[in-house]
Amino acid sequence: MDPMAKNDLIAGLDVGSGRVACVIGEPNPDGQGMRILSGSSAACRGVKGGIVLNISETSRSIRQAVEKAEEEAKQLVQGVFLGVRGKHLESVNNRGAYNIARTDKEITQEDVKAVIGNARAISISGDREILHTIPQGFSLDRQRGVPDPVGMEGALLEVEVHIVTASISHLNNLSKAVAEAGFDVLQTVYNPVALGELIVTPEERELGCLLLDLGAQSISLAIYGEGSIKFTKELPVGAEFITRDIAHALRTNMLVAEKIKIERGVAHPRFAGDDGAIDYVGVDGRIARTIKTSAMNQVILPRVEEIFTLISNAVQDSPFADIAQAGGAILSGGGSMLRGMPEAAEQVLAMPARPGLVPPGSIAGDERFFDPAFASAISLVCYPNTGMFESLGRGDGRHGEARWMKGIRRIFQDMF
Repeated sequence: MDPMAKNDLIAGLDVGSGRVACVIGEPNPDGQGMRILSGSSAACRGVKGGIVLNISETSRSIRQAVEKAEEEAKQLVQGVFLGVRGKHLESVNNRGAYNIARTDKEITQEDVKAVIGNARAISISGDREILHTIPQGFSLDRQRGVPDPVGMEGALLEVEVHIVTASISHLNNLSKAVAEAGFDVLQTVYNPVALGELIVTPEERELGCLLLDLGAQSISLAIYGEGSIKFTKELPVGAEFITRDIAHALRTNMLVAEKIKIERGVAHPRFAGDDGAIDYVGVDGRIARTIKTSAMNQVILPRVEEIFTLISNAVQDSPFADIAQAGGAILSGGGSMLRGMPEAAEQVLAMPARPGLVPPGSIAGDERFFDPAFASAISLVCYPNTGMFESLGRGDGRHGEARWMKGIRRIFQDMF
Protein backbone atom coordinates (compact mmCIF):
# COMPACT_ATOMS: atom_id res chain seq x y z
CA MET A 1 0.00 0.00 0.00
CA ASP A 2 1.21 3.49 -0.86
CA PRO A 3 2.39 4.93 2.50
CA MET A 4 1.48 8.46 1.44
CA ALA A 5 -1.99 9.89 1.86
CA LYS A 6 -3.55 11.80 -1.02
CA ASN A 7 -4.74 15.24 0.04
CA ASP A 8 -7.90 15.04 -2.02
CA LEU A 9 -9.08 11.73 -0.54
CA ILE A 10 -12.19 11.97 1.62
CA ALA A 11 -13.27 9.25 4.05
CA GLY A 12 -16.79 9.02 5.47
CA LEU A 13 -17.18 7.05 8.70
CA ASP A 14 -20.68 6.04 9.81
CA VAL A 15 -20.58 4.55 13.31
CA GLY A 16 -23.81 2.68 13.91
CA SER A 17 -25.00 0.45 16.74
CA GLY A 18 -24.68 -2.73 14.72
CA ARG A 19 -21.94 -1.91 12.21
CA VAL A 20 -19.29 0.64 11.32
CA ALA A 21 -19.17 1.63 7.63
CA CYS A 22 -16.31 3.49 5.94
CA VAL A 23 -16.27 4.76 2.36
CA ILE A 24 -13.31 6.45 0.67
CA GLY A 25 -13.74 8.72 -2.33
CA GLU A 26 -12.13 11.52 -4.29
CA PRO A 27 -13.37 14.27 -6.61
CA ASN A 28 -13.74 13.28 -10.27
CA PRO A 29 -10.90 14.57 -12.49
CA ASP A 30 -13.32 16.96 -14.23
CA GLY A 31 -14.27 18.46 -10.84
CA GLN A 32 -17.88 17.32 -11.21
CA GLY A 33 -19.12 14.87 -8.56
CA MET A 34 -17.25 12.19 -6.65
CA ARG A 35 -15.69 8.82 -7.38
CA ILE A 36 -15.98 6.10 -4.74
CA LEU A 37 -12.71 4.18 -4.49
CA SER A 38 -13.51 1.68 -1.76
CA GLY A 39 -15.79 0.82 1.12
CA SER A 40 -15.90 -1.55 4.05
CA SER A 41 -17.97 -2.36 7.10
CA ALA A 42 -17.30 -4.16 10.37
CA ALA A 43 -19.50 -5.43 13.18
CA CYS A 44 -19.60 -3.06 16.16
CA ARG A 45 -20.71 -4.06 19.65
CA GLY A 46 -19.34 -1.04 21.49
CA VAL A 47 -22.12 1.38 20.49
CA LYS A 48 -25.77 1.30 21.52
CA GLY A 49 -28.32 3.75 20.19
CA GLY A 50 -25.56 6.00 18.84
CA ILE A 51 -23.80 6.19 22.23
CA VAL A 52 -20.37 4.64 22.87
CA LEU A 53 -20.44 2.15 25.73
CA ASN A 54 -17.02 0.62 25.14
CA ILE A 55 -14.28 2.77 23.59
CA SER A 56 -11.85 -0.10 22.97
CA GLU A 57 -14.46 -2.27 21.24
CA THR A 58 -15.65 0.65 19.14
CA SER A 59 -12.08 1.61 18.27
CA ARG A 60 -11.32 -1.92 17.12
CA SER A 61 -14.34 -1.91 14.77
CA ILE A 62 -13.44 1.52 13.39
CA ARG A 63 -9.85 0.51 12.72
CA GLN A 64 -10.97 -2.70 11.00
CA ALA A 65 -13.43 -0.88 8.70
CA VAL A 66 -11.16 2.04 7.79
CA GLU A 67 -8.01 -0.01 7.26
CA LYS A 68 -9.83 -2.47 5.02
CA ALA A 69 -11.15 0.46 2.96
CA GLU A 70 -7.61 1.94 2.84
CA GLU A 71 -6.26 -1.39 1.65
CA GLU A 72 -8.74 -1.56 -1.20
CA ALA A 73 -8.10 2.08 -2.18
CA LYS A 74 -4.34 1.52 -1.87
CA GLN A 75 -4.11 4.88 -0.08
CA LEU A 76 -4.06 6.14 3.49
CA VAL A 77 -6.67 8.69 4.52
CA GLN A 78 -5.64 11.74 6.55
CA GLY A 79 -8.84 11.87 8.57
CA VAL A 80 -12.54 11.06 8.52
CA PHE A 81 -15.82 12.89 8.31
CA LEU A 82 -17.64 11.31 11.23
CA GLY A 83 -21.39 10.75 11.12
CA VAL A 84 -23.28 10.75 14.42
CA ARG A 85 -26.78 9.73 15.44
CA GLY A 86 -28.66 8.74 18.57
CA LYS A 87 -30.95 10.06 21.29
CA HIS A 88 -28.33 12.48 22.68
CA LEU A 89 -28.88 14.69 19.61
CA GLU A 90 -31.59 17.34 19.87
CA SER A 91 -32.74 20.15 17.61
CA VAL A 92 -34.60 23.45 17.76
CA ASN A 93 -35.55 26.22 15.34
CA ASN A 94 -34.65 29.83 16.10
CA ARG A 95 -34.69 33.28 14.51
CA GLY A 96 -31.99 35.95 14.43
CA ALA A 97 -31.96 39.60 13.36
CA TYR A 98 -29.20 42.05 12.44
CA ASN A 99 -29.54 45.79 11.80
CA ILE A 100 -27.47 47.25 8.96
CA ALA A 101 -26.35 50.54 10.54
CA ARG A 102 -23.99 51.55 7.72
CA THR A 103 -24.82 54.26 5.20
CA ASP A 104 -24.05 51.64 2.58
CA LYS A 105 -26.98 49.22 3.03
CA GLU A 106 -25.61 46.52 0.70
CA ILE A 107 -25.62 43.15 2.47
CA THR A 108 -22.20 41.50 2.72
CA GLN A 109 -21.11 37.98 3.58
CA GLU A 110 -20.03 39.33 6.99
CA ASP A 111 -23.58 40.56 7.61
CA VAL A 112 -24.90 37.08 6.83
CA LYS A 113 -22.42 35.52 9.26
CA ALA A 114 -23.44 38.06 11.91
CA VAL A 115 -27.17 37.36 11.63
CA ILE A 116 -26.59 33.59 11.72
CA GLY A 117 -24.37 34.14 14.78
CA ASN A 118 -27.23 36.00 16.48
CA ALA A 119 -29.66 33.18 15.62
CA ARG A 120 -27.41 30.53 17.17
CA ALA A 121 -27.21 32.42 20.48
CA ILE A 122 -29.55 30.03 22.28
CA SER A 123 -29.46 28.91 25.90
CA ILE A 124 -28.13 25.36 26.27
CA SER A 125 -26.75 23.46 29.25
CA GLY A 126 -23.00 23.28 29.82
CA ASP A 127 -22.83 19.61 28.84
CA ARG A 128 -24.10 20.28 25.31
CA GLU A 129 -22.70 21.99 22.22
CA ILE A 130 -24.08 23.21 18.92
CA LEU A 131 -23.18 20.81 16.11
CA HIS A 132 -24.95 22.56 13.19
CA THR A 133 -26.65 25.88 12.53
CA ILE A 134 -28.55 25.46 9.25
CA PRO A 135 -30.12 28.55 7.62
CA GLN A 136 -33.71 27.87 6.54
CA GLY A 137 -34.38 31.21 4.86
CA PHE A 138 -33.63 34.93 5.05
CA SER A 139 -35.86 37.99 5.33
CA LEU A 140 -34.86 41.49 4.24
CA ASP A 141 -36.82 44.44 5.64
CA ARG A 142 -39.57 41.95 6.66
CA GLN A 143 -39.77 40.47 3.16
CA ARG A 144 -39.47 36.68 3.51
CA GLY A 145 -38.24 34.18 0.96
CA VAL A 146 -34.85 35.72 0.17
CA PRO A 147 -32.57 32.78 -0.76
CA ASP A 148 -29.27 34.74 -0.75
CA PRO A 149 -29.28 38.32 0.54
CA VAL A 150 -25.62 39.08 -0.33
CA GLY A 151 -25.48 42.06 -2.69
CA MET A 152 -29.03 43.21 -1.95
CA GLU A 153 -29.84 46.39 0.01
CA GLY A 154 -31.78 46.62 3.23
CA ALA A 155 -31.78 47.89 6.81
CA LEU A 156 -32.94 44.74 8.67
CA LEU A 157 -31.61 41.26 7.90
CA GLU A 158 -33.32 38.28 9.54
CA VAL A 159 -32.77 34.55 9.32
CA GLU A 160 -34.52 31.39 10.47
CA VAL A 161 -32.22 28.52 11.41
CA HIS A 162 -32.35 24.87 12.42
CA ILE A 163 -29.92 24.18 15.27
CA VAL A 164 -28.69 20.67 16.13
CA THR A 165 -27.10 20.18 19.57
CA ALA A 166 -25.29 17.15 20.96
CA SER A 167 -23.95 15.83 24.24
CA ILE A 168 -20.30 16.89 24.61
CA SER A 169 -19.35 13.77 26.55
CA HIS A 170 -20.90 11.43 23.96
CA LEU A 171 -19.15 13.26 21.11
CA ASN A 172 -15.86 13.14 23.02
CA ASN A 173 -16.17 9.39 23.66
CA LEU A 174 -16.79 8.77 19.97
CA SER A 175 -13.86 11.02 19.02
CA LYS A 176 -11.64 9.13 21.47
CA ALA A 177 -12.61 5.84 19.84
CA VAL A 178 -11.66 7.24 16.41
CA ALA A 179 -8.38 8.62 17.77
CA GLU A 180 -7.54 5.35 19.51
CA ALA A 181 -8.04 3.62 16.16
CA GLY A 182 -5.37 5.95 14.74
CA PHE A 183 -7.40 8.49 12.79
CA ASP A 184 -8.30 12.18 12.97
CA VAL A 185 -11.86 13.53 13.03
CA LEU A 186 -11.97 16.28 10.39
CA GLN A 187 -15.57 17.18 11.14
CA THR A 188 -18.49 15.67 13.02
CA VAL A 189 -21.74 15.65 11.05
CA TYR A 190 -25.30 14.75 12.05
CA ASN A 191 -26.16 11.94 9.64
CA PRO A 192 -29.48 13.25 8.21
CA VAL A 193 -27.83 16.59 7.34
CA ALA A 194 -25.34 14.91 4.99
CA LEU A 195 -27.73 12.16 3.87
CA GLY A 196 -30.40 14.62 2.80
CA GLU A 197 -27.94 16.43 0.53
CA LEU A 198 -27.24 13.15 -1.26
CA ILE A 199 -30.57 11.34 -1.68
CA VAL A 200 -33.27 14.02 -1.34
CA THR A 201 -33.87 15.83 -4.63
CA PRO A 202 -34.11 19.64 -4.76
CA GLU A 203 -37.74 19.24 -5.81
CA GLU A 204 -38.52 17.07 -2.78
CA ARG A 205 -36.76 19.51 -0.45
CA GLU A 206 -38.81 22.37 -1.87
CA LEU A 207 -42.16 20.56 -1.96
CA GLY A 208 -41.73 18.88 1.44
CA CYS A 209 -40.80 15.32 2.38
CA LEU A 210 -39.77 12.99 5.20
CA LEU A 211 -36.28 11.45 5.28
CA LEU A 212 -35.86 8.29 7.38
CA ASP A 213 -32.48 6.73 8.22
CA LEU A 214 -33.35 3.32 9.67
CA GLY A 215 -30.44 2.13 11.80
CA ALA A 216 -30.05 -0.91 14.03
CA GLN A 217 -31.06 0.73 17.32
CA SER A 218 -32.12 4.24 16.33
CA ILE A 219 -34.02 6.01 13.57
CA SER A 220 -33.14 9.51 12.40
CA LEU A 221 -35.97 11.44 10.81
CA ALA A 222 -35.84 14.79 9.07
CA ILE A 223 -38.68 16.84 7.60
CA TYR A 224 -37.83 19.07 4.64
CA GLY A 225 -39.81 21.96 3.24
CA GLU A 226 -39.24 25.18 1.32
CA GLY A 227 -35.78 23.93 0.36
CA SER A 228 -34.33 23.22 3.81
CA ILE A 229 -34.52 21.08 6.94
CA LYS A 230 -37.45 22.09 9.12
CA PHE A 231 -37.39 19.39 11.80
CA THR A 232 -35.17 16.52 12.97
CA LYS A 233 -35.68 13.91 15.66
CA GLU A 234 -34.05 10.71 16.92
CA LEU A 235 -36.21 7.70 17.83
CA PRO A 236 -34.76 4.97 20.11
CA VAL A 237 -35.98 2.08 17.97
CA GLY A 238 -34.52 0.32 14.95
CA ALA A 239 -34.14 -2.78 12.78
CA GLU A 240 -32.38 -4.74 15.53
CA PHE A 241 -35.69 -4.82 17.42
CA ILE A 242 -37.12 -6.91 14.58
CA THR A 243 -34.14 -9.28 14.75
CA ARG A 244 -34.52 -9.62 18.52
CA ASP A 245 -38.21 -10.51 18.14
CA ILE A 246 -37.29 -13.26 15.67
CA ALA A 247 -34.56 -14.58 17.97
CA HIS A 248 -36.99 -14.78 20.91
CA ALA A 249 -39.82 -16.34 18.89
CA LEU A 250 -37.59 -18.91 17.19
CA ARG A 251 -35.41 -19.52 20.27
CA THR A 252 -32.24 -18.91 18.32
CA ASN A 253 -29.31 -16.49 18.50
CA MET A 254 -29.15 -13.02 16.98
CA LEU A 255 -26.83 -14.00 14.11
CA VAL A 256 -29.18 -16.75 12.93
CA ALA A 257 -32.20 -14.48 13.39
CA GLU A 258 -30.57 -11.70 11.34
CA LYS A 259 -29.73 -14.14 8.53
CA ILE A 260 -33.31 -15.47 8.45
CA LYS A 261 -34.72 -11.93 8.48
CA ILE A 262 -32.58 -10.83 5.52
CA GLU A 263 -33.09 -13.98 3.43
CA ARG A 264 -36.74 -14.82 4.13
CA GLY A 265 -38.33 -11.94 6.00
CA VAL A 266 -40.78 -9.38 4.58
CA ALA A 267 -42.14 -6.11 5.94
CA HIS A 268 -45.42 -6.25 4.00
CA PRO A 269 -47.80 -9.20 3.32
CA ARG A 270 -47.69 -8.46 -0.42
CA PHE A 271 -44.18 -9.96 -0.53
CA ALA A 272 -44.93 -13.10 1.49
CA GLY A 273 -44.57 -15.56 -1.42
CA ASP A 274 -44.85 -19.30 -0.80
CA ASP A 275 -45.12 -20.66 2.71
CA GLY A 276 -41.97 -22.77 2.67
CA ALA A 277 -40.16 -24.23 5.66
CA ILE A 278 -37.15 -22.49 7.21
CA ASP A 279 -34.51 -24.76 8.75
CA TYR A 280 -32.25 -23.26 11.40
CA VAL A 281 -30.41 -24.11 14.62
CA GLY A 282 -31.47 -23.22 18.16
CA VAL A 283 -29.79 -20.79 20.50
CA ASP A 284 -27.21 -23.43 21.48
CA GLY A 285 -26.08 -23.67 17.84
CA ARG A 286 -26.79 -27.43 17.64
CA ILE A 287 -30.48 -28.31 17.95
CA ALA A 288 -32.16 -28.34 14.51
CA ARG A 289 -35.44 -26.46 14.28
CA THR A 290 -37.98 -25.65 11.55
CA ILE A 291 -40.58 -22.91 11.16
CA LYS A 292 -43.00 -21.95 8.40
CA THR A 293 -42.22 -18.71 6.58
CA SER A 294 -45.70 -17.38 7.36
CA ALA A 295 -45.23 -17.97 11.09
CA MET A 296 -41.89 -16.16 11.05
CA ASN A 297 -43.35 -13.20 9.15
CA GLN A 298 -46.15 -12.94 11.69
CA VAL A 299 -43.39 -12.04 14.15
CA ILE A 300 -41.92 -9.37 11.83
CA LEU A 301 -45.05 -7.58 10.61
CA PRO A 302 -46.35 -6.29 13.99
CA ARG A 303 -42.93 -4.86 14.88
CA VAL A 304 -42.62 -3.13 11.48
CA GLU A 305 -46.08 -1.63 11.98
CA GLU A 306 -45.10 -0.46 15.48
CA ILE A 307 -41.90 1.19 14.18
CA PHE A 308 -43.74 3.13 11.48
CA THR A 309 -46.49 4.04 13.97
CA LEU A 310 -43.84 5.60 16.24
CA ILE A 311 -42.48 7.49 13.23
CA SER A 312 -45.99 8.64 12.30
CA ASN A 313 -46.61 9.87 15.85
CA ALA A 314 -43.32 11.81 15.84
CA VAL A 315 -44.24 13.47 12.54
CA GLN A 316 -47.76 14.30 13.69
CA ASP A 317 -46.44 15.77 16.95
CA SER A 318 -44.13 18.09 15.01
CA PRO A 319 -45.28 21.48 13.66
CA PHE A 320 -44.51 20.30 10.12
CA ALA A 321 -46.70 17.22 9.64
CA ASP A 322 -48.53 18.68 6.63
CA ILE A 323 -45.27 19.63 4.88
CA ALA A 324 -43.97 16.04 4.91
CA GLN A 325 -46.99 14.61 3.09
CA ALA A 326 -46.42 16.14 -0.34
CA GLY A 327 -43.09 14.55 -1.30
CA GLY A 328 -43.61 11.44 0.85
CA ALA A 329 -41.09 9.33 2.76
CA ILE A 330 -37.55 8.48 1.63
CA LEU A 331 -36.12 5.38 3.33
CA SER A 332 -32.41 4.77 3.84
CA GLY A 333 -30.10 2.86 6.18
CA GLY A 334 -29.55 -0.86 6.65
CA GLY A 335 -32.98 -1.28 8.22
CA SER A 336 -34.69 -0.14 5.03
CA MET A 337 -33.37 -3.13 3.06
CA LEU A 338 -36.00 -5.57 4.38
CA ARG A 339 -38.29 -6.42 1.46
CA GLY A 340 -41.52 -4.44 1.51
CA MET A 341 -40.34 -1.61 3.78
CA PRO A 342 -41.44 1.20 1.39
CA GLU A 343 -44.86 -0.46 1.03
CA ALA A 344 -45.19 -0.80 4.82
CA ALA A 345 -44.22 2.86 5.19
CA GLU A 346 -46.85 3.91 2.65
CA GLN A 347 -49.55 1.96 4.47
CA VAL A 348 -48.82 3.16 8.00
CA LEU A 349 -47.63 6.71 7.27
CA ALA A 350 -50.35 7.29 4.64
CA MET A 351 -47.93 8.92 2.23
CA PRO A 352 -45.88 7.84 -0.81
CA ALA A 353 -42.57 6.15 0.02
CA ARG A 354 -39.46 5.28 -1.96
CA PRO A 355 -36.02 3.76 -1.28
CA GLY A 356 -33.29 6.36 -0.71
CA LEU A 357 -30.93 5.33 -3.47
CA VAL A 358 -27.85 7.24 -4.57
CA PRO A 359 -28.89 9.33 -7.61
CA PRO A 360 -27.57 7.83 -10.88
CA GLY A 361 -24.81 9.80 -12.55
CA SER A 362 -23.94 11.88 -9.48
CA ILE A 363 -21.29 9.49 -8.17
CA ALA A 364 -18.99 7.10 -10.00
CA GLY A 365 -17.54 3.88 -8.65
CA ASP A 366 -18.38 0.30 -7.74
CA GLU A 367 -22.17 -0.09 -7.53
CA ARG A 368 -21.92 -2.55 -4.63
CA PHE A 369 -21.40 0.45 -2.34
CA PHE A 370 -24.51 2.23 -3.57
CA ASP A 371 -27.05 0.34 -1.46
CA PRO A 372 -28.81 1.98 1.53
CA ALA A 373 -26.44 0.37 4.06
CA PHE A 374 -23.57 2.55 2.74
CA ALA A 375 -25.67 5.64 1.96
CA SER A 376 -24.74 7.57 5.12
CA ALA A 377 -21.01 6.88 4.66
CA ILE A 378 -21.19 7.95 0.99
CA SER A 379 -23.09 11.11 1.95
CA LEU A 380 -20.28 11.99 4.39
CA VAL A 381 -17.76 11.63 1.55
CA CYS A 382 -19.84 14.00 -0.58
CA TYR A 383 -20.63 16.40 2.28
CA PRO A 384 -17.58 18.73 1.90
CA ASN A 385 -18.71 19.51 -1.66
CA THR A 386 -22.25 20.54 -0.68
CA GLY A 387 -23.69 23.88 0.30
CA MET A 388 -24.26 22.53 3.82
CA PHE A 389 -20.56 22.13 4.54
CA GLU A 390 -19.45 24.13 7.58
CA SER A 391 -15.72 24.84 7.55
CA LEU A 392 -15.82 25.67 11.25
CA GLY A 393 -17.62 22.53 12.34
CA ARG A 394 -16.58 20.32 15.21
CA GLY A 395 -13.12 18.95 14.45
CA ASP A 396 -10.65 17.23 16.67
CA GLY A 397 -7.34 19.05 16.56
CA ARG A 398 -6.72 17.65 20.04
CA HIS A 399 -5.96 14.33 18.38
CA GLY A 400 -3.87 15.76 15.55
CA GLU A 401 -0.68 13.77 16.05
CA ALA A 402 1.45 13.03 13.00
CA ARG A 403 0.27 10.21 10.79
CA TRP A 404 3.56 8.34 11.01
CA MET A 405 3.18 8.24 14.80
CA LYS A 406 -0.34 6.84 14.39
CA GLY A 407 1.07 4.18 12.07
CA ILE A 408 3.57 3.09 14.72
CA ARG A 409 0.85 2.96 17.35
CA ARG A 410 -1.34 0.82 15.08
CA ILE A 411 1.55 -1.63 14.57
CA PHE A 412 1.83 -2.06 18.34
CA GLN A 413 -1.94 -2.48 18.62
CA ASP A 414 -1.79 -5.27 16.05
CA MET A 415 1.01 -6.94 18.03
CA PHE A 416 -0.86 -6.94 21.30
